[in-house]
Amino acid sequence: MSEVHLSGGCQCGAVRFRVDQQPENVHVCHCRMCQKAVGGPFAVICPVQKTHFHVTRGEISWFKSSELANRGFCKNCGTPLIFDYPWAPDIGLLSGAFDEPDRVPPVVQYGNESRVGWYAHIGELPGDTPTYSVDPEGRLERIRSSNRQHPDHDTESWSVPQGAA
Repeated sequence: MSEVHLSGGCQCGAVRFRVDQQPENVHVCHCRMCQKAVGGPFAVICPVQKTHFHVTRGEISWFKSSELANRGFCKNCGTPLIFDYPWAPDIGLLSGAFDEPDRVPPVVQYGNESRVGWYAHIGELPGDTPTYSVDPEGRLERIRSSNRQHPDHDTESWSVPQGAA
């Protein structure tokens, strides 16, 4: 069995983490609580055993979103990071917090009763043009020169990937 090394963190870099286990049962959750927690139409939750999750920088802040669940986030930039049942042996990391979210693909969906109606057609939307491929106002350079986003993998270089801004 090969050793797994996945890292991630918040947008500002105050909180960083690593996991040494491939997440299992990675899932899209469409429930209203997850929608509100991530400020989007769904959350993608990547469960790992708590013994394989390590905070490597900073401290996670917590919001008790229900009697059963806690949500972990960065107190500095507000990035949502974690869904946690404190009594459970696993913890759910949010896929967007990973440095390489492509390495944690979902395998199932939950909370479908709250799924937004347009979700089924999202693949039909146009979207093959790189962000700022037409940039008469010079926004891409302004983003590059003033960004406060922490680089993935704790590297010193940063560039705006396609579709990000």
